[in-house]
Amino acid sequence: MTKPQIRPATGAQYSRIHGVGGYRPVRVIPNSEVLEWIDSSDEWIRTRSGIAERRWAGPEESVAEMSVQAAGKAIAQAGITPEQIGGVIVSTVSHLKQTPAIATEIAQRLGCGTAPAFDISAACAGFGYGLGLADGMVRGGNAEYVLVIGVERLSDLTDKSDRSTAFIFGDGAGAAIVGPSNTPGIGKLIWGSDGSQADVISQTQAWDTAFAKPDAINGQGKEQKWPALRMDGQPVFRWAVWEMAKVAQQALDAAGITADQLGAFIPHQANMRITDAMIKALKLPASVPVARDIAETGNTSAASIPLAMERMLESGEAHSGDLALIIGFGAGLVYAAAVVTLP
Repeated sequence: MTKPQIRPATGAQYSRIHGVGGYRPVRVIPNSEVLEWIDSSDEWIRTRSGIAERRWAGPEESVAEMSVQAAGKAIAQAGITPEQIGGVIVSTVSHLKQTPAIATEIAQRLGCGTAPAFDISAACAGFGYGLGLADGMVRGGNAEYVLVIGVERLSDLTDKSDRSTAFIFGDGAGAAIVGPSNTPGIGKLIWGSDGSQADVISQTQAWDTAFAKPDAINGQGKEQKWPALRMDGQPVFRWAVWEMAKVAQQALDAAGITADQLGAFIPHQANMRITDAMIKALKLPASVPVARDIAETGNTSAASIPLAMERMLESGEAHSGDLALIIGFGAGLVYAAAVVTLP
């Protein structure tokens, strides 16, 4: 007797990004304000990071609210309705509730019906991780359209007295709609992790430790109300410059694309010097536009790539249909790179 077989799910042959949207908080924090917290200078901050200002969210600009605003723009650009969305993936490290996933609230507020919704924690590579999951869902037949959001309120986790990180982080949300395509629109994702270096970017202490010792103080002898982000800058810089250029090249090779065929390079907005070093390592032609959103937005972790993508498209630096190399990297250490067609 023939054993029964499971009917396989069938999806689209290819997927692509159909729409992108972003939300930037209203409040602008220029370097001059940061200098009220730390002993530094505008020149030092700009030279070290390329940052001139960043956006910090106000009380009403929650992780959910920023996500809904960004997602609404992406949905509109994609020309679909929320009811057509078959999955909501939210990448964030700054949603301060352990459960439920903020993705479920976002899906409900958008009107996505009973679409599966879940959060992932992959720091600055989170948008790439979400893109890879969405691509698999669409091509595997588990969703027709998937909403991918990268969102952070890193101001909640910034220690304003820490000279090495106080000037780096910003808040914001970026969203993309991934759906079916007649031609390949998302190349093979080159992603991975190196847990042996997990301590170079991390939260200062676990939440249970912080709550158990409410009067705990940081290394500078000042009261710290709750855990903050810490980064050992030099190891991170070396890893990003030397190892991530290799990952970016692997993504190009996997897609069968050369650097001179790109219409844009959109790296995670971590540090302008890292971006410049990667451009050199990839031998990127001067004619290829490069995202430098960090100057006005700071490092927004999972939100940085979609925010930079939106800005390049809106400014005309990049155009719909262009091929773009994206790469995210950060705490974990984690990374993800791919060549995509811009919406």
